[in-house]
Amino acid sequence: MPELPEVENVRRTLLELVQGQRVKKVVIHRPDIVTGFATPQSLLQGKVIADVIRHGKQLAIIADDVTQTTINVHLGMTGRLMGINRPFPKHCHVQWTLYNADTLGFIDPRRFGGLWTFGALAELKTQRWSKIGPDALLITPGSLAQGLSKTKRTLKAALLDQNLLAGLGNIYVDELCFNCKIRPDRMACALTVDESRLLVREMRKLLKTAIKRGGSTLRDYVMVNGQSGKFQNMHKVYGRAAQPCTHCNTQLHGMLLAGRTTVFCPQCQH
Repeated sequence: MPELPEVENVRRTLLELVQGQRVKKVVIHRPDIVTGFATPQSLLQGKVIADVIRHGKQLAIIADDVTQTTINVHLGMTGRLMGINRPFPKHCHVQWTLYNADTLGFIDPRRFGGLWTFGALAELKTQRWSKIGPDALLITPGSLAQGLSKTKRTLKAALLDQNLLAGLGNIYVDELCFNCKIRPDRMACALTVDESRLLVREMRKLLKTAIKRGGSTLRDYVMVNGQSGKFQNMHKVYGRAAQPCTHCNTQLHGMLLAGRTTVFCPQCQH
């Protein structure tokens, strides 16, 4: 599933394609992928696209009109937004054609993602984004410490909770815990204030580095321009169970936490 760095790179490459462009035509192949009004007009046909913003793992494509008509995009497990040439690939559920002849498709083979339509950006923020936590790049140490102190779950489970903070998934939680030298199976409520500060500091550093590298391409993720990310080549623990730690050479351990495969170093992380 694309996490914050991947979605941010989708946002940036999408913005390059669509900002200031008017949508000429929208074709909806799978109306059930759309929540709300599944009409070409609600999907911005005839409108100029003003901006693309992100909160956690979600995007908002915003029209340049009075109410800021908005499409909320959640990529789910296998969703992609791609600037593509005809013929459109299989599982392309919605396609947009711009007046400059560029095209965009929402592709999602497993259909765990989707599109939500809103007559105003304010409606999206009230109805959906208000229900998830602060963006992982913006959360404060105090807010994270408060959230962790109230849960009886492991740190891994807490950091995966989009209601606590929005944007992290399995990849970046494992990498973050390693960078902080904290075991992912520690109880979240037992972390100190200093450890919460460390988590926020290292989280920002990790996410910014991953964004700069284009995110992690493991299976389905590519940017709108079709380019793959390169941060997967910098993973220190994710997907490396039984391999040597990059820091101390100890064999990395794998376990199941919060229903997710988790990898950590028993020597470096405490």
